[in-house]
Amino acid sequence: MVVAGGGDHGGGAGNCCMKCWQHNRNHYYHQHHYNHNSNSSGNSNTASGGGGGGGRVVAAGFVFCLVCFVINGLIAVLYGWLILTPPVSLNERKGLPWLGCQEDNEGYWAIGVFFGQSPFSLKPIETTEIWRNESAAWPVANPVITCASASDSGFPSNFVADPFLYVQGDVFYLFYETKNSFTMQGDIGVAKSIDKGATWQQLGIALDEEWHLSYPYVFNYLGQIYMMPESSQKGELRLYRVTNFPLEWELDQVIMKKPLIDSFIIDHNGEYWLFGSEHSSFGATNGQLEIWYSSSPLGPWKPHKKNPIYNTYRSFGARNGGRPFRYNGNLYRIGQDCGETYGRRVRIFKVEVLSRVDYKEVEVPFPFEESSKGRNAWNGARYHHLDVQQLKSGEWVGVMDGDRVPSGDSVHRFLLGCASVAAVSGLILFLGVLLGAVNCIIPLNWCADYSGKRSDTLIAWERANVFSSKLRRVFSRLNRVPSFLRSWIKPNTFAGRSVLTLIFALGVALSCTGVTFIYGGSGAEEPYSWKGQFSQFTLITMTYDARLWNLKMFVNHYSRCASVKEILVVWNKGIPPKVSDLNSAVPVRIRVEDLNSLNNRFKVDPLIKTRAVLELDDDIMMPCDDIERGFMLWRQHPDRIVGFYPRYVDGSRLEYSGEKYARKNKGYNMILTGAAFMDSQVAFERYWSEQARPGREVVDKYFNCEDVLMNFLYANASSTKTVEYVRPAWAIDTSKLSSAAISRDTNVHYKIRSECLRKFSDMYGSMSGRRWEFDSRKDRWDV
Repeated sequence: MVVAGGGDHGGGAGNCCMKCWQHNRNHYYHQHHYNHNSNSSGNSNTASGGGGGGGRVVAAGFVFCLVCFVINGLIAVLYGWLILTPPVSLNERKGLPWLGCQEDNEGYWAIGVFFGQSPFSLKPIETTEIWRNESAAWPVANPVITCASASDSGFPSNFVADPFLYVQGDVFYLFYETKNSFTMQGDIGVAKSIDKGATWQQLGIALDEEWHLSYPYVFNYLGQIYMMPESSQKGELRLYRVTNFPLEWELDQVIMKKPLIDSFIIDHNGEYWLFGSEHSSFGATNGQLEIWYSSSPLGPWKPHKKNPIYNTYRSFGARNGGRPFRYNGNLYRIGQDCGETYGRRVRIFKVEVLSRVDYKEVEVPFPFEESSKGRNAWNGARYHHLDVQQLKSGEWVGVMDGDRVPSGDSVHRFLLGCASVAAVSGLILFLGVLLGAVNCIIPLNWCADYSGKRSDTLIAWERANVFSSKLRRVFSRLNRVPSFLRSWIKPNTFAGRSVLTLIFALGVALSCTGVTFIYGGSGAEEPYSWKGQFSQFTLITMTYDARLWNLKMFVNHYSRCASVKEILVVWNKGIPPKVSDLNSAVPVRIRVEDLNSLNNRFKVDPLIKTRAVLELDDDIMMPCDDIERGFMLWRQHPDRIVGFYPRYVDGSRLEYSGEKYARKNKGYNMILTGAAFMDSQVAFERYWSEQARPGREVVDKYFNCEDVLMNFLYANASSTKTVEYVRPAWAIDTSKLSSAAISRDTNVHYKIRSECLRKFSDMYGSMSGRRWEFDSRKDRWDV
């Protein structure tokens, strides 16, 4: 710590400064045969402080700074515990914690599948509405392959990227780079799909060398299957031939003794062309492209006369970003835009001239819709590789990698966190100076020339050195700062106390910021896979004109959650807003109702495109991570209501109570549908059945209890467990900030609900005998 104390708060800084200057003057003008041992002893005493306090004075300043730093740290830790979403344990999300998916400075790369009627109209697999009942993926959503996919199959991986498709009939084989979590080098993995990319079977590692491999370009030639991965770390471009597809390959030949990266071979106008980049030379960037030609993909290869074709800015897209493709008779090359960060996006170039003496290409628009969900989207930060191919049906399929964070994100966050901690240290020092706890900013033994024995040569150099004199002068002036600041800001005045409070608050804010950067992770609230797959749900909320401010905040927040496909706003009363008035990252649909009824919440809606719906009141705010946990649990139990607000209904008592009553009875048998997942087809049809008609009339009569009725309908339809509870990390009820809430008067609200319990028990049977304990699941999300 760069502090020292002084015994006299009024003049300690000046004393420290003067003694430092006095010592330096004595050191230079006394004879060099001066007794150094005695001088050193004197210096030690002098350096102890500005007065008679000795070592106790130095300790006081140090202890003050240490205590302040600890206080700030404890506040920051409390902030992290209460506010920050804790990093999801690999046991919860990955399945095999020791195998991979650790945070990596290279990112969180994953792979998705896209379909379209052309390579320029690709849409993610979720838009095709492929449903997989056995995995509750309704519909299947990207990404389809992640590091967890490989790790759960027994192949440790930190990320997967650079995907290339090889299609055999109706079977897709996907070759990709997987970074081994143990060796920290790239290997070539392979997966297989028999259902158009909806599900993938991990087959294993197709190629593993002692050096880094990536970009596994696979192609056919004369009935043989070849792979040309990047082997730039080896300093060669190597061609492998399959011996037992798809897992066994042998080296066929070394094409070129050059460390080429991201290379491919194409057949064009009767000749074979090899495109690649060499970045080994000094100053080379991702803006370089070179071309070679040959009469055979096996070589020999001759360089293009214009090499390097490009040697320009990284954002230009010269570095290859996937397999070239032909469309409408034209050849297109895919390039990487690495301007903002490595692999920011792909760009498409139409090749107009390709000959031995000339090459010309022009960029064409690539209407790829980037996600607006930021780091919550699997490809929200960058996507740098695309392989598109046309199927026999005429449809186009593409595989693309994506990442939720920029390159070097973990290092960047760590540096920002360290900078925040350093700033906190500076503020603590400043606070100590103002309070008088720190009287000497530069300790005496830091003064220039202040040390033990010196040689005559060194002393002569110090005397003649101008810099040494200037440094002493700077240190001397710096040590006058404490006195000056205390004369400028007086702690015993209102203004002084305000300044001290502001400094302390700023230190706390910086401490929390440092914890956020260092401990808080990438800031992404990721989805949870179930049986290796991801899916999406529709978010439904019901509101009216008096709660428009709530709706805007609601849509802005929840539309960024990773698994939200669409938001449906059930508008019960008043003039509805325009969709453009809502800041949403996903499509928003406003369904205007003719009648103001709570039954509208569960109305059958054929336009809903997902099996799962999240019914969520517009006045409830909670983290996206809690939403994602609830969605994953519902996918395990799609026949149940899965939600965040448990209640216990005593069959004999039939009085409605809050969560405290459920906790007191150590169990629950009801989940409020104001924040709950359910099956849109089963639940809504059940709610609008003839059997439920008397219950709906009760709901309209009291303008309440629609969630209670849904629970009774579920319980009436099954003798097994019908509800599941997920405890949110935190939740805020914004209705407390508004008068527009039917439950604002708790006593009246509970009285009405108790009446509903009695009526529904008569209609659909008692809840007696139904109670499920908290903390009964292995995930411990129901504590």
